[in-house]
Amino acid sequence: MIELGVNIDHVATIRQARQTYEPEPVWAAAEAHLGGADGITVHLREDRRHIQDSDVEKLRTLTQIKLNLEMAATDEMVGIACRLKPEMAMLVPEGRNEITTEGGLDILSQEEKLKRAVGVLSDAGILSSVFIDADLAQIDAAARIGARVCEIHTGPYAHAFHTMGRDAESPAVVAELEKIRDAGDAILARGMRFNAGHALTYFNVQPIARLPGVRELHIGHAIVSRAVFVGMREAVKEMKRLIREARLLP
Repeated sequence: MIELGVNIDHVATIRQARQTYEPEPVWAAAEAHLGGADGITVHLREDRRHIQDSDVEKLRTLTQIKLNLEMAATDEMVGIACRLKPEMAMLVPEGRNEITTEGGLDILSQEEKLKRAVGVLSDAGILSSVFIDADLAQIDAAARIGARVCEIHTGPYAHAFHTMGRDAESPAVVAELEKIRDAGDAILARGMRFNAGHALTYFNVQPIARLPGVRELHIGHAIVSRAVFVGMREAVKEMKRLIREARLLP
């Protein structure tokens, strides 16, 4: 059964825009759970631009849903993860000037550092994940460092989908989808879990959800954007419906 992880970072973005106390990310997590989310994702950035340490503390203690902590592979973040023990910790690249994560983690250039981080997380009983591009060399490197999960960056697919007028059958979209499919096959062949996410929306999610072996989709901005108009619970419910329907299509 494919699962939906809802990223609630941008609920905190709205709050931080006014440096106030609302909206409360924990409330968003609870509403997402009631809407059918299987997990909650937050990215505790080094600059704390949206999610704060206190948010992660409250999510860990006050909610009853699986927590995926996105983070850079720094000693500080690994220490926080080991203390709070989220169900999964996903190592991601992080740039101070980026609006959102701009690409996959380059494991090849820092294998020893990442292997140490994964080892510490694993020793703490935390499932380790890496956010990478659909690249065979990076998948092989992920296996070497001991990652249990690979989340494939779906941004290039989403960009092609939007650029080509939401035509899922256009050659550019099909080519990007095939890259993700091939990456998923390679991940599964190496005994790792295949997840996917980034820039997925209500319009482009179904071709990704239909890929064989994909275990979880992590989606944030599109759901939070729709929640502004229909509420978090309803926004999650609709995304979950689309994902389930996709698995039933021929």
